[in-house]
Amino acid sequence: MTYTVQVKVMPLKELLDPQGKAVMGGLQNLGLGNIQDVRVGKNITLQVEASTPDQAKAIAEEASRKLLANPVMEYFEIIVN
Repeated sequence: MTYTVQVKVMPLKELLDPQGKAVMGGLQNLGLGNIQDVRVGKNITLQVEASTPDQAKAIAEEASRKLLANPVMEYFEIIVN
């Protein structure tokens, strides 16, 4: 069976997010000063062939650890649909 898996990759909360800071500055320049913080990440959609949702999640976790996320700077979350 084919499962759609969403992998959300975000910078670690402890690290500075330069892209997020740039977006934050742009939002403030547009008069949207109510926004307190911006973090910019990646959303990756995978089509995974697996026999169960748990197996699809395990495959996505392996792909995330090996390629999709840098564990020194990022964390990831996985949702199987």
